[in-house]
Amino acid sequence: MKNVLLTGPARGLGLAIARRLTDEGYQVIGVGRRITDDYARLMSASSRGRAKFISYDLSELEGIPELIGSIVKEYGTIYALVNNAAVGLDGFLATMHVSDISKVLRLNLESPILLSKFACRSMLSIKEGRIVNISSIIANTGFNGLAVYGASKAGLEGFTRSLARELGRVNITVNCVAPGFMATDMTAALSGEKLASVRRRAPLGLPDTTDVAGAVSFLLSSDGRCITGITITVDGGSTA
Repeated sequence: MKNVLLTGPARGLGLAIARRLTDEGYQVIGVGRRITDDYARLMSASSRGRAKFISYDLSELEGIPELIGSIVKEYGTIYALVNNAAVGLDGFLATMHVSDISKVLRLNLESPILLSKFACRSMLSIKEGRIVNISSIIANTGFNGLAVYGASKAGLEGFTRSLARELGRVNITVNCVAPGFMATDMTAALSGEKLASVRRRAPLGLPDTTDVAGAVSFLLSSDGRCITGITITVDGGSTA
């Protein structure tokens, strides 16, 4: 059974990824600040206990080496890392507090870099592995009030392309999946013309979290073995 380390697994997209991967036979080791009832139910329902959870604040960068070491010690080699945890903190840059800027960059960019650094050492031992970074279409389109978030996701995509070149020679792929607006609680909070505008931009309709989870699953599978350094966009065609 292959181990997948998944950050931010407890709700939304992370939960959809966890469900998809446990259904496919992976052991998902979820890491996040706190568990939810939905993820606890997944842990109970997962065949042979395929869903695990470790409580950890991923913005605490200094503890990441020990975190990865403890996971490898308890569960064995890490086959895949899915960097999904992120924070938005929307607001105009001119009035955004410096501590909030640091928080976004620390969790969205520095944390995935360090997780990749230490998780790939486990993959190197077996000369096989997958790293999938969850980006956003905002990395390329931009969005009013999300300048720092957009910067963090654009940085993640640049990191992905370069790391793919470093690790490709040892059979480790590194890719991004960039969701657009999804049919989640976030878009459910939109109303009127704003929601209609978001929907009009997606000729296929808004994707949901299971669509994005499917892209992650593909990149982890044997079918994705020759794909590296790219970003797969799942947005219903809104950026076509």
